[in-house]
Amino acid sequence: MADVQPFRAVRYAGAAGALAELVAPPYDAVGPSERARLFTRSPYNVVHVTLPESPDEAGRLYSSWLSDGILEQDDEPAVWLVVEDYVGPDGVARERRGVAVSLAAEPYETGTVLPHERTHPRIREERLRLLRAIRVQPEPIFLLTDAQLDIAVPERAPDLEVDATRLWRIPDLDPTALEESELLIADGHHRYESTVELGAELGPAGARIMALVVSIDDPGLQVFPTHRVFSHRPDLLDTRDGEPCSDLDEALALLEDEPFARSAAIVYRRGSVELVRGNDGELDVELVDGYGLDGIRYTPRSAEATELVESGDADVAFLLRAPRVEEVFAVARRGERMPPKSTYFFPKPLSGLLFHPVEP
Repeated sequence: MADVQPFRAVRYAGAAGALAELVAPPYDAVGPSERARLFTRSPYNVVHVTLPESPDEAGRLYSSWLSDGILEQDDEPAVWLVVEDYVGPDGVARERRGVAVSLAAEPYETGTVLPHERTHPRIREERLRLLRAIRVQPEPIFLLTDAQLDIAVPERAPDLEVDATRLWRIPDLDPTALEESELLIADGHHRYESTVELGAELGPAGARIMALVVSIDDPGLQVFPTHRVFSHRPDLLDTRDGEPCSDLDEALALLEDEPFARSAAIVYRRGSVELVRGNDGELDVELVDGYGLDGIRYTPRSAEATELVESGDADVAFLLRAPRVEEVFAVARRGERMPPKSTYFFPKPLSGLLFHPVEP
């Protein structure tokens, strides 16, 4: 059973300024130029601790924010209802609902939390060094649950609101319904695994992590594909492995009719489009991985992928289908891992809305 509890959140106080100046996307969604912009937006922007100059500097800053009243900790524990309005890469407007809770970070072997993607040791070590220094989670990981989360939006103003995200503090919500459910990491594998490692260092009490948990039955939950684009790959320019199509629309129609039991993808080149099919039981991303990873980059937007090819900035684009949530769960239940960038869950929860101390 998962250990899921309310928690005493640490939050920005009024002295920090407007919340919109303080929050940021999660660390792995912030590029160098955006990091520089957020650094100068406010001396208290959360990127100063999620993407610091050094872990020691982040630890010093976080401690000073607490002592100077920039951050304050709630007196009582609570679960938080999180409602996010968003427009996905497909241009469709949706509303996603979940709850922010405290979760004991336990090794995967216990079966309380399932992973679905492989991680990189270097990134795990970077996150672990940061956690050792700050001892707080400034951003939640994103979990999926097969439990129902029938939580009505309170008929009062949200306790926190920024951009299209609203949060309500729910002190009396009992999160134990999640304890016997299956919990799958949708986003945040590196952060979870580094917290498990820190917990082993801390001793029997372990370490805890903040998680935004969304039900797989939530109408606003959508997983998007991550398309593959290759540059400096002349070997892919003349490869013809699939069924030729007259244009992209025809290829998209064929791809939509393909059974999920076998892999398939659209291969887009300047002047040609084809549908390539793989093997039964193979994921679409595994089909494309068969062409190698040299010169690869990723985008969740198909229009961007095709534009890179048309502009000459890329040789070929592979357009993939959106993975199904049940497919992701099935891989995790088998104890297998999908290749990196297999899924794109959007929107990514904001960093800096809530902070969660790692120690119980």
